[in-house]
Amino acid sequence: MQGGVPKLQEIAPRNPMPAQPAEVRNANFKEVALGYTEELARAEAERCIQCKKPPCRRGCPVEIDIPAFIKLITEGKFLQSILKIREKNNLPAVCGRVCPQESQCEKFCTIRKKYGAVAIGRLERFVADNETKAKEEGRIQAPAKPTTNGKKVAVVGAGPAGLTCAADLAKLGFAVTVFESLHDAGGVLRYGIPEFRLPKHILDVELDYIRALGVEIRCNMVIGRIKGLEEMLAGEFDAVFLGTGAGLPYFLGIPGENLNGVYSANEFLTRVNLMKAYQFPRYDTPVTVGNRVVVVGAGNVAMDSARVAKRLGAEVTIVYRRGHAEMPARLEEIEHAEEEGINFHLLTSPVEILGNNENWVDELKVVKMELGEPDESGRRRPIPVPGSEYTIEVDTIVIAVGQGPNPLLQQTTPQLKVNRRGNIVVKEDMVSTSIDGVFAGGDIVTGAATVILAMGAGKKAARAIAGYLGYPQDEPTEDSN
Repeated sequence: MQGGVPKLQEIAPRNPMPAQPAEVRNANFKEVALGYTEELARAEAERCIQCKKPPCRRGCPVEIDIPAFIKLITEGKFLQSILKIREKNNLPAVCGRVCPQESQCEKFCTIRKKYGAVAIGRLERFVADNETKAKEEGRIQAPAKPTTNGKKVAVVGAGPAGLTCAADLAKLGFAVTVFESLHDAGGVLRYGIPEFRLPKHILDVELDYIRALGVEIRCNMVIGRIKGLEEMLAGEFDAVFLGTGAGLPYFLGIPGENLNGVYSANEFLTRVNLMKAYQFPRYDTPVTVGNRVVVVGAGNVAMDSARVAKRLGAEVTIVYRRGHAEMPARLEEIEHAEEEGINFHLLTSPVEILGNNENWVDELKVVKMELGEPDESGRRRPIPVPGSEYTIEVDTIVIAVGQGPNPLLQQTTPQLKVNRRGNIVVKEDMVSTSIDGVFAGGDIVTGAATVILAMGAGKKAARAIAGYLGYPQDEPTEDSN
């Protein structure tokens, strides 16, 4: 079948993603998943039954017309397929790699339960990578800059929320300037996600596309210090979007967390990415983990930290106070960690960090747990088992138990309303703040979440800003989304 719609009895199993062998990849930072070939991509695309009212679209925070781009793949129209995606998504090569499709679009796939969902994310990655190859070969050119409408918008933060908001506004004719505190754009995409999940050159290609739309990105600009929100609104800009993310790490509150050799996951991953430790020996950077690393937590950031430490040469153990079924990380990330030789101490909780005479971490004291009744999160509450304490010898500990908003911007702008956790409070439209002309979205509002949800917030904010400045856009309906 070429380009047609399969009957249910014709649907083949989901096509696996080619990947590096675990025993090879756990010692290098090259990308783990290798991507579909053209043959695999077309075969996977042909599994889509092209539903008349596709439920998969309801699960996409950035509103992609999923069946349309997949149908173009079955017809071999790969460049048309990526153009269809880019009507809604400005970071397709990123989303195809790090978006949790299994809990978003693929969760609603009609054939998921009986045949396995169509691999929507892998297909998105395929056409995005095909576009990159076409650009490198000179077969396609950069997009034309839209005609400007004279309105100027500032975007604070060059992470997924900010970049999405900026690109969507640029497409509508707004002059957009993005202010980024670090020395390069990308936010968590550059400094949080490891090279083996999202190569930096892939992110750079996506940033080139956004710049080609006319978006200006100014780095090394700490808003709240160099410029204040009131100054921006009173001077150069007609509106401001805040997408500063959640960069303030949480800790456990146990004795010994101030010892040398204890990192937050934010600091650990940022050190590796910022100082290019993933390119050793080309960059001989001072990221020393020793022989034994413990990562506390079991979310995606914990898996990233553990897998990075493994590649830096350590024996790595994840300590998590609940069981395997309660681990919040993507199933694929857990499976990859297990394949790569990461050890798991589940139903185990840290009690105290012990150090040597030089104040370096030496041991982690833990206690076994059992699951009781569900807590406010809906997960069963872990309860310590009396007399079950033991110690784990360790050289480095990475705490990966979540993060919150950096308080700088809120501290310098007291009229910006925040909640008790420091997240910006928004109105019923989910993006307008307590300051007229200032909008916010992503982790700075919701707390730490996924890249794709931050992008969805950036898209919603762009629509709200356009309306605020006199260029209203239609909200997507269920049929159009």
